[in-house]
Amino acid sequence: MRTYQLYLIDEGFASHYFGKERLFFQLFKEYEEAFGELKTIIKKQIDFITKPINSFRIQHFLHQNLQKNKSFYNESGIYYLDMGKKGYAQLDIKEDYMILKANGQYDAETAFFEVLRKAEPSFIAIDLKNRHCGWLKPIKERKFI
Repeated sequence: MRTYQLYLIDEGFASHYFGKERLFFQLFKEYEEAFGELKTIIKKQIDFITKPINSFRIQHFLHQNLQKNKSFYNESGIYYLDMGKKGYAQLDIKEDYMILKANGQYDAETAFFEVLRKAEPSFIAIDLKNRHCGWLKPIKERKFI
């Protein structure tokens, strides 16, 4: 099973650190492994660079974009996409982050990612177990002539 933590990064930090996603990954990995005072310090850093999740906005986007999908349903505040052989995913919306768990093919998690990238421009997905990290909606670099 793949598990992603999704954070909404402040747009200023997101644009400044575009292309340096590994720094975000390292910060969240250190937080996961830390304890005591160090964990408290790293949590403050994470709180500084992230924005709270507007759960109402996310729920609205999910319903607006996925309600016609027969595989989509909500149970006890957790959103599910069960596409059978094409994959399974569940999205749990917290105050500061979201957790997306997926299994099978990538269709279900991709459907969630597509909706979330429309909702906010600076979501980052972090899979600590498999050491993956990336933007849901990559920031386009400006080209100067």
